[in-house]
Amino acid sequence: MWGMRVMAENILADLSMDFAIKVLKLTDGMKGHYSLTNQLERSATSIGANIREAKYAHSKPDFIAKLQIALKECYETEYWLELFQKASLCDSEVTTSLLHDCGSMRRLLISSINTSKKNMEAAN
Repeated sequence: MWGMRVMAENILADLSMDFAIKVLKLTDGMKGHYSLTNQLERSATSIGANIREAKYAHSKPDFIAKLQIALKECYETEYWLELFQKASLCDSEVTTSLLHDCGSMRRLLISSINTSKKNMEAAN
């Protein structure tokens, strides 16, 4: 079971880092709307930061809490990407690709959180 958890964490860590880089590259070329691009950058980079923090959690509940924060940031990032797309602030193909990546991370986070909760309950 431990090996599966580590593998999922590594996949999430890699996906979140690649995702954050793509978002930073997107916002780097955008003019105006500084407050919106700032919000997108903050939420998108926070996903990976919280996944990284979870890796060094001091307990199972702390691990779950960090992943839940990453999940909340994922949902927020999806909001900003949808807003950018609907307001035609950036290329629709880019935002569609980023929304797909964000959705993949969201599903992995939900699965990891649920598995961790079940494992914690089984241990008690």
